[in-house]
Amino acid sequence: MALAPHKRLVDKDRPPVAAPDPRPRPARTAPPWWFALPAMLLFAFVVLVPSVRGVYYAFTDWDGLDPDFSFVGLDNFAAMLDDPDAKQAVWHTLLIAVAITVVQNAVGLLLALGVNSAIKSRNLLRVFLFAPAVITPIVTAYLWRNLLGPDGAVNSLFGAVGLGGWRQDWLGDPELALWSVVGVTVWQYAGYSMVIFLAGLQSVPKEIHEAASMDGAGPVRRFWSVTRPLLAPALTINLMLSIIGGIKLFDQVYALTGGGPGHATDTISTLIYKDAFTLGEFGYSIALAVVLTIIVAVVSAGQYAALSRNERAAS
Repeated sequence: MALAPHKRLVDKDRPPVAAPDPRPRPARTAPPWWFALPAMLLFAFVVLVPSVRGVYYAFTDWDGLDPDFSFVGLDNFAAMLDDPDAKQAVWHTLLIAVAITVVQNAVGLLLALGVNSAIKSRNLLRVFLFAPAVITPIVTAYLWRNLLGPDGAVNSLFGAVGLGGWRQDWLGDPELALWSVVGVTVWQYAGYSMVIFLAGLQSVPKEIHEAASMDGAGPVRRFWSVTRPLLAPALTINLMLSIIGGIKLFDQVYALTGGGPGHATDTISTLIYKDAFTLGEFGYSIALAVVLTIIVAVVSAGQYAALSRNERAAS
């Protein structure tokens, strides 16, 4: 008896395998490096060369005008250690940066939670609360300098409502001037933080909140266990922006108090300006600018590393 021909078993559920393309594929090659050469040259000419040259002046006694100046090594940096104004300015800078970061983000988060609710006027409130952030800082500072003056609207309001004992010299009192600067800065930028937090809140799925509510979680529990971890990216951005902005703060301080009374509100930025354009000590002021740059870089790097760890842990 003849044997039946061999039948190849075929798996009908297996998808067909595409036959290899016999045509040779072109090798992937990186674009020529010289495509970026114009941008690199422009960046070097506009940013790198002036920066390096500026750092060099930090090691000189240049007064900003005289073409003849001397290389003094680390004398400018050593002089900072004996300069009480510089030490006080560094302390004020760090104090303002921390205060602004904490208060601004706390207020911004509360505002975001408020305007994220289902109230009818939430869109109008969002515009109203964000409006100060679009005003030029110098205009804001001059506006509040009039409002906070001894005969300004704030003291007049306290007197009108029977709180005359609360009248203060908000910008002339060394104990209050620094916190008045912090208050004005928070007033201007809290809406900016609010917008970033609001974007984070609107990315939180409603289904998770509904499931937590069905499990009996209250508003505080839902915020802490559901909303807070999902807001970690927004919190990272807000903290980074506010701490860097606080360290570099200049406009509001100089327009509100000029660094005074005395040196009660001087920051590194205002001291750089005064040393350079009032005292003619450009070399010393540039050395202060180098220190400010190092502080910004170190604080930003440390904060980014810490927040990134927290963000990964929360996700």
